[in-house]
Amino acid sequence: MVKISTQTINGKAFEYALLNEFLERLKVVTSVTVIENEPFKTALKCFVSFDEKEQSHYKLVASFAVNFLLDIEPRLANGINENDILQLEIVADKAGQTGDVRDVLAIRSLQKWEIGISAKNNHRAVKHSRLSNDIDFGQKWLGFPCSVDYFEEINPVFSNLAKLRTASKATQKWETLGDYHTSVYVPVLDAFRAELLRLDKQNPGIVAERLVKYLIGNQDFYKVIKGKNKVEIQAYNLHGTLNLPFENIKPKAKIQKLKLPNRLIEVVYQDNSQTTLLVTLNEGWQISFRIHNASSRIEPSLKFDINLVSAPHSLFSNQLFIG
Repeated sequence: MVKISTQTINGKAFEYALLNEFLERLKVVTSVTVIENEPFKTALKCFVSFDEKEQSHYKLVASFAVNFLLDIEPRLANGINENDILQLEIVADKAGQTGDVRDVLAIRSLQKWEIGISAKNNHRAVKHSRLSNDIDFGQKWLGFPCSVDYFEEINPVFSNLAKLRTASKATQKWETLGDYHTSVYVPVLDAFRAELLRLDKQNPGIVAERLVKYLIGNQDFYKVIKGKNKVEIQAYNLHGTLNLPFENIKPKAKIQKLKLPNRLIEVVYQDNSQTTLLVTLNEGWQISFRIHNASSRIEPSLKFDINLVSAPHSLFSNQLFIG
């Protein structure tokens, strides 16, 4: 198994726990099959790397989440006939690069229906995107290319980092640069801010919506966040495909369609910060972009830790406390 971080192992173990809980609960009421692909095998290895006590905790949290999802998604437990098989699958990580953030899928091909779950272990970040000399974030995130001005502004900063990395044979550390927040982060964030505002001005009504879709995913999904003694379930019902009835069986709770923004209101630095921009959009959306160096050694790229600060009132969220 390739060496993976503790956070990734925890996340993968939780994906397996959720899929397995769906299987255990549903195999007695409907036809279920599990796709045992490479992501499934990786998730299983991560799960069994924990001791029995830890595995039991994962199972307990997963059971709370699955119980709730069965109540609001009647199609999970109900098939048309014995040929209507529910297929459970863990998705490869690379799907996230195309804007699909779902980790676990439940599919009924016969009903042309599926739901997806994004499984999170103790963290709420929505994306970890990078900026560098050769990343056109405008094109990649929004479908509109960044300007020559933007690349001219960031080029000196990233080129200098590349030179330092090469000269030190990739050993020089960030701390040797002194106040690199001022010399590196601020000029990059200033350029990013100006470019985001420019792209929005040139493409009014489009950039705000595409930014949210890029960050939270272009498919409807449930986000299941595992905490220490609770689990939170959020429903990102962008296209209205979640919470559908099955024939005359209705979901036990109603989930509204989520309102997407169409206007970028402002992009400002967070109070007393040189590392974080707050992007405020209409319809109640606010997103924070915190820039950081992903490694202790200098490299010619920076990473964003992107979080949803606030979402519309129409975002369905439910916390289940585990005794």
